[in-house]
Amino acid sequence: MSKSIPIGVIGAGVMGEALIAALISYGVKPEMISISEKREDRADELCKRYGIVAAEIESNVATAQILLLVVKPQDMNDLLTRIKGSINPGSLIITFVAGKQISSIGDALGSANPIIRVMPNTAVLVGAGMSAISVGDGVSREQSDFVTSFLSATGKTLEVPEDLQDAVTATSGSGPAYFFRFIEAMVDGAQALGLSHEVATQLTVQTMIGAARLLESSGKSATTLRENVTSPNGTTAAALASFDGNQLSNLVANAMKAARDRSQELA
Repeated sequence: MSKSIPIGVIGAGVMGEALIAALISYGVKPEMISISEKREDRADELCKRYGIVAAEIESNVATAQILLLVVKPQDMNDLLTRIKGSINPGSLIITFVAGKQISSIGDALGSANPIIRVMPNTAVLVGAGMSAISVGDGVSREQSDFVTSFLSATGKTLEVPEDLQDAVTATSGSGPAYFFRFIEAMVDGAQALGLSHEVATQLTVQTMIGAARLLESSGKSATTLRENVTSPNGTTAAALASFDGNQLSNLVANAMKAARDRSQELA
């Protein structure tokens, strides 16, 4: 697809900004990107920062040939009701809204617009995100390639059947929060052992960064790396035995199921 066609972005929060930056990095001209954002000061901020333009929702969706929906799930139904009479019938719709199915979006709009559903995560903000896309009926290979290509500026992308999107949400979509919560728990544990908050935080964060880089670069599985650093009857073995005794795997699986179930409820 051409990089010189009108692109509309509805919702310009943190994720919306990351996607705007990705589009520009991919080569889309800033003046071709129009944002619709209910906070006028936020819209002005992004227009000055990126050289994009602001537009009312109705005019934005009427002219955009590619439309990114980046609103909160609870705002999606009102948005679709508002734009259904204005949307460009030939535009590609890319939705980044958790839990909202392609079929329900199409039904709400009452149109045959091609729709691609994307579940990103917050690491797209630093170019290390994980996004999963699902392609609806009528989407061309050129259109899906465009989405995959511009999202490459935010990290890695893969395609999954839409019926697995709720599982994706529970894994990579919500996954950063699981990681941050584990960091919090480790910092708390280190402080309970006598370390200061500052030292505990530095030790924990750098340990996680190093472990993630090792996992990514070594080509080895997490299981193999865990086994490599676990000496029989050693300190690591004692800690891992405590994890197993408290059923860590079940705890994580249950948490992910709760996230998956909530994603399904949002549909």
